[in-house]
Amino acid sequence: MPQTQHPYPPHSSFDGGDLDCGNGLLLLIRQHIDPLDPGQLLEIISYEPTVPVDLPSWCRLTGNELVNVIEEPDQARWRFLVCKGAFTEAPTETPAAEPAQEPTPKKRAKKQRKRPQMPVTQEVVTPTVPTEFPAPTPAPKLAPLSVVTMGSWPRKPWLLHAVHEHLAGRMPEEEFQATADDAVQLVLAAQQRAGVDVVTDGEMRRDNYSSFVAGRLQNCQLIPITDLLPYVEDPEDFERELRALDVPAGEVRHPAVFGPLGRDKPLVAHEVRFLQSITDAPVKVCLPGPYLLTRTMWMECVSDRAYESREEMTTDIVRVLREELHELYSLGTAMIQIDEPVLTEVVYGRHDGGGRTFMCGALDELAGSVDEELAFAQSLLDQLTEGFDPERLALHVCRGNWTTDESAALEGDFAPFVDLFAALNVGTLSLELATPRAGSLDALHGIREDQRVCVGVLNQKQQVLEPTEDVVARIAAAVEAFGKERVLLSTDCGFATFADNPIVADTLAQQQLAQIVEARDTYLHQAGDAQQ
Repeated sequence: MPQTQHPYPPHSSFDGGDLDCGNGLLLLIRQHIDPLDPGQLLEIISYEPTVPVDLPSWCRLTGNELVNVIEEPDQARWRFLVCKGAFTEAPTETPAAEPAQEPTPKKRAKKQRKRPQMPVTQEVVTPTVPTEFPAPTPAPKLAPLSVVTMGSWPRKPWLLHAVHEHLAGRMPEEEFQATADDAVQLVLAAQQRAGVDVVTDGEMRRDNYSSFVAGRLQNCQLIPITDLLPYVEDPEDFERELRALDVPAGEVRHPAVFGPLGRDKPLVAHEVRFLQSITDAPVKVCLPGPYLLTRTMWMECVSDRAYESREEMTTDIVRVLREELHELYSLGTAMIQIDEPVLTEVVYGRHDGGGRTFMCGALDELAGSVDEELAFAQSLLDQLTEGFDPERLALHVCRGNWTTDESAALEGDFAPFVDLFAALNVGTLSLELATPRAGSLDALHGIREDQRVCVGVLNQKQQVLEPTEDVVARIAAAVEAFGKERVLLSTDCGFATFADNPIVADTLAQQQLAQIVEARDTYLHQAGDAQQ
């Protein structure tokens, strides 16, 4: 006998009509499920035939549980019972929700799966475009073999809670910034204990290393990455790819541009200001690069409302990043690292099946060949850095930092990038070099002699400290390859590229940096030298 009632009464129910997941249904689900307590049940009524395909994947990725499905062919509708979080037992003494008002039953033909337009939840505003910029301020010079924190740092649970509350609009800006200030002071203290020469704020205010800009730019919004399910051709394949990241997909958000981009507040300069207020050490800050942001922000289902193409959008991306550089130079920032890790995905990624990648959060497909994409990236970086003193600029390239599983990350040396590196107006190349996946230092033959290399001499993904003599050997090899004056020292990448997925615990992060300092001092002693 066909099922007519759910085995458990819902706490809330609503009728989504013929909305599909891409045209507003997921927004309605979030509006109805967010007020529920964990373990409570929501009934969703739908007349849209693609929902039975998309909703199970969405539930799995968000950590909610699809408890029951009733199909009613005579009314061409489905009734879904979804538990907020994991479903453990039947609710007790809970009255059934008032039944949702049902539209007149309709018979309808099965529809072809389509690529819908994403709903926009914010108003388009006139972008701010400044006409004057502050003058640069001198920055501290970095001594050879300085130990540099790469960028991100593991977040404390209370800060993670604040990050998510702030993203959800439940924590005021002032309260969040004060909470982040407390976290930054702890991160700075850890770096000071380790003996680091160039410090960062640990990216404490960011949910991950790149998408945070959507919360800082005009006409850009952060959307849960799980809400992208309706916009891909194969939701099950999409789900498998997300799970391979070792990142809790329900907590990851993705930027989407819905109007002309503008910058009415700093992207990262406020991070530098606070850090400079509590330390005299040289300060480094990481800024997502223009190619990375283009790959993450361009989504045809929403971005084409504001721009005809991704190339048109890049004009505004470069403009807002240049505005940020002007402010960072005016603050005397010692090192501004432009993050472009997705460049290795262009060369070494697997592009079968459409070329989409989640390696570094870049969801856009490759638009051209490898050579065309690298040329496109170079043109964007050239536009961004033109006229700026390269001494303060660094370019970071790695092979993915979403998992400790080395076999899951990309592999290949830097030889295909040497011409690009040599052509760029950056004074430092910050490169992943400790892991065997990165190949040898010899592959960097051909970079400019006036470029420093911030060498990854320790693989931060290791869950135990490596022998210090191994780190000393890598430092010695780097000095032999580039000369002492051109070498800075760091880990291969950050400690928590995604806030919810730290690569190591904060105690081990401090120990790893302290080990690099110890190895540097050991090398200098063995070389009969002294740190200047």
